[in-house]
Amino acid sequence: MSNYTIDLLDETETLSSFDQELVSNVIRTALTYESIAEESEISIIFVDEEKIHELNKEYRGIDRPTDVLSFALDEGDDVGETGEVPNLLGDIIISLPQAHAQAEEYGHDFHRELCFLAVHGFLHLVGYIHDSEEDEQKMFSRQEEILQEHGLKK
Repeated sequence: MSNYTIDLLDETETLSSFDQELVSNVIRTALTYESIAEESEISIIFVDEEKIHELNKEYRGIDRPTDVLSFALDEGDDVGETGEVPNLLGDIIISLPQAHAQAEEYGHDFHRELCFLAVHGFLHLVGYIHDSEEDEQKMFSRQEEILQEHGLKK
């Protein structure tokens, strides 16, 4: 078992222990896939629509709810030649109401959407972006590899 620390906080108090464990396991796979240094820490916080709206407005200047936000603690720091990043990777904030709505909208189950958002947020923490078609294809391909590792197909 890896020595990663994954802290989960469900501010809504609605997420099952199964869902929390699933997200934790998917993030462990993502950490391994991206060769993130052992002893690294990441926090995932599950919130309601009001909270994510507030954070999106405050930190991104966008006055509406969103599905996931990432706050990298090492943002701007150079990754060393070994590919290791500093121990504290950052925080991922996931809107549970948005996850439920998007699962229904896209026609897949809630577990897949929840894990998709967690992996998407994680990949942003470690430097992936989707500002261009090429970057988006690279990021979304990586997300699918990680999700399929857990049997979470489209």
